[in-house]
Amino acid sequence: MRPATPLELLATPAEVSGVRRALSAYGADVQLCASELVTNVVQHLGEGVPVTVRVWCDDGGRTRLEVTDPDPRALPVLRASVGADEESGRGLALLDALASRWGVAHGPGGKTVWCELEAGPGDGAVPAVAVGSAGGPGRTATAGRDPR
Repeated sequence: MRPATPLELLATPAEVSGVRRALSAYGADVQLCASELVTNVVQHLGEGVPVTVRVWCDDGGRTRLEVTDPDPRALPVLRASVGADEESGRGLALLDALASRWGVAHGPGGKTVWCELEAGPGDGAVPAVAVGSAGGPGRTATAGRDPR
């Protein structure tokens, strides 16, 4: 496994596009999941909330993405359905469709929403530089989809 390094930012709409650019080496699926998770922080906690993004690839080709924010109470909820006229509510459905598993871990500094994506056809190279943050001991999954 390659070590990850933190990408720390204040959650704003402008930073969402910066996160996508920073993660371009990981491919469109990782960029989309990261974008949706950081956007959720902006929408549900407000602009300017400190966020840490962490991404790394394991030796088996799986990519893990984590987005940590300081509010342990605002948990992501996968909605059963979203009406065609609704402007939001599809982000976690996209993440759920792309990720092999995802969930929420609570830690001393807030919560981490994480997901794991399998390498797809043509996803051969693992980026030499990772972007990363908050994982750590004492974290337990409390929500999301984890088929273990």
